[in-house]
Amino acid sequence: MESKHRLAQAIGLIELSKVLSNNLLIITLCKEPAISMTVKAEWEQLVRNLISEGILKTENIIRSMRLVSRELFLPDNMKQSYAIDAPLPIGWGQTASAPHMVSIMNEALQLETGQKVLEVGAGSGWHACTIAEVIAPSDQPKSAWGHVFTTEIIRDLADYARANIEKAGYSERVTIVHHDGSQGYSAEAPFDRILVTAAAPDIPKPLTDQLRPDGGILVIPVGGTYYFQTLYRVTKKGTQLTRENLGGVAFVPLTGKYGQHTN
Repeated sequence: MESKHRLAQAIGLIELSKVLSNNLLIITLCKEPAISMTVKAEWEQLVRNLISEGILKTENIIRSMRLVSRELFLPDNMKQSYAIDAPLPIGWGQTASAPHMVSIMNEALQLETGQKVLEVGAGSGWHACTIAEVIAPSDQPKSAWGHVFTTEIIRDLADYARANIEKAGYSERVTIVHHDGSQGYSAEAPFDRILVTAAAPDIPKPLTDQLRPDGGILVIPVGGTYYFQTLYRVTKKGTQLTRENLGGVAFVPLTGKYGQHTN
């Protein structure tokens, strides 16, 4: 079991894209005997592992990961596995991302207090709350807070995420919208940062259009459906876009107007 878990970590920038195709890995991990740690200690050990592996680097990102545990955002049958560094199923054919992938994307976004962020693909709501704790820290006055707008195209999943966000205490800092996020969210544009949590066939123009022109950053996986894709960081300066390759990943497909389409 441990060798499979370490293999998943060694892959680095890989998000296991489809729960069904990885059932064996998830079931094996979930059946691991309980260890004699408190819930808090299990999460702290995960965070320390991500630091030691060089995935978590920045103090505000580390603080956020410590404070925002994945447990609150999972269905009851998955809560016991919350501190496993793998994506976990949440229903509707979607997953709560692996902690290492959330950490990688948050580091790549170069988050700062006061920013306005758009997330495309709310999922469980967990990723949005980890960002909110960086751009609107709970130990800072509300006047300094930024805000996360997160879109979800599946209505029932949007409702699930909204309930999780409220339960976790982030509803003042995170707004969830039932919307086709592949088109961005023009009602609140421009954004300092945009992240996409599903793989697009190409970088949607509406997203780059809705980035601030003075150093706005977009982090997005691009590639085919259910195959290895590439994680890109796009930085906007004026009308110029600079694209950086951050490595190989595998995400569920982006849906909507600018998402994946099959014949």
